[in-house]
Amino acid sequence: MSLTGGAPVDPGTTTRAAIAVEDRMFRALAVLRVVVLGYAVALNVYRDNFDHPALGWACVGVMVVATAASVVVYAAPERRVPAVLLADLALAVALLLATPVVKGAWFQATIPGYWIVGALLAWAIRYGWRGGTVAGVLLGAVDLLSRSQIAQKDWGNVFLILLGGSMVGFVCESLKAMAAERDRAQREAAAAAERARLARAVHDGVLQVLALVQRQGGELGRAAGVQEQALRTLIRAQDAVTTTSPDAAAGRADLAAALTALGARPRTEVALPAGPIDLPAHTVTELVAVVRACLDNVERHVGADAPAWVLVEDLGDRVEVSVRDDGPGIADGRLAAAEHEGRLGVVESIRGRVRDLGGTALLDTGSYGTEWTFVVPRQEDR
Repeated sequence: MSLTGGAPVDPGTTTRAAIAVEDRMFRALAVLRVVVLGYAVALNVYRDNFDHPALGWACVGVMVVATAASVVVYAAPERRVPAVLLADLALAVALLLATPVVKGAWFQATIPGYWIVGALLAWAIRYGWRGGTVAGVLLGAVDLLSRSQIAQKDWGNVFLILLGGSMVGFVCESLKAMAAERDRAQREAAAAAERARLARAVHDGVLQVLALVQRQGGELGRAAGVQEQALRTLIRAQDAVTTTSPDAAAGRADLAAALTALGARPRTEVALPAGPIDLPAHTVTELVAVVRACLDNVERHVGADAPAWVLVEDLGDRVEVSVRDDGPGIADGRLAAAEHEGRLGVVESIRGRVRDLGGTALLDTGSYGTEWTFVVPRQEDR
């Protein structure tokens, strides 16, 4: 069961999230294997208490070769198959069982010593706390049963083996679950962002044409056909949502030049700085769409010939754009009611776009008219 409340995650799952966690853990384990091998070799050299030296040094040689092989084999996810892990654990068990034969029945320390934790932790990483516990029980039982006399320290070592295997397995399993849920959350966030983008595009295109048909009638078949094709394209794009949000438009653009064209609307005045306003192209595209949505609202709710003013200021670290009209203003609760009814023009086409740019959208409205103020920070291409 997931530790963070999501869907259950199989400890042995082969999802990208699980593989990423395992890769990091097995890289750390490779370093640990080399360290414990060096410790085991040093102890055996120092003690040199083999009853059968040839067999003893052969066992040490096997440990060296096995360590090198395990580092190479476990480095590739596709090679971490059950047979490899079984062979790893079986070798550790065999070296424990060989100790009384090589050292004699009254040995104090096993030939592999702490080297067996390599196999123990490999099982914990690959199969979670269950795998770590199974490997710990087996290694601990073999260690105790191979001894003619069991001292207190031997019980302590077995306890540490059991505790280490289960706890490392538990941590690895938890990391896999959290990584899987993080990936799922990222996919859901990307899908939500794509739905918001689609809603804006539909509002700015198809819904605007339909509103025009409702208000004016007439021969709008061509425009409706163009918007139908655009809607179908957007819907197809929605089906292809992946783990990342849509790519931002590449390059840079001049916001001042892009907003100049909006001055062609009757009785719309656009006030711009003397020089260009260089911004990422994606930011320019979104800000132009925001201003256009505001002007569309002026035309729809105040009148086709209603005056409107657009003011742009370049403040260095940020850009401020304001759109003002002298209409009757927006009634209290009107925007909330529109959102509740599913009409998301202001929520998504205006506020949603500015929010996604990391900016703020302020509304000042009353009997004197309506003024939107958008502040967007300068940022590099994303």
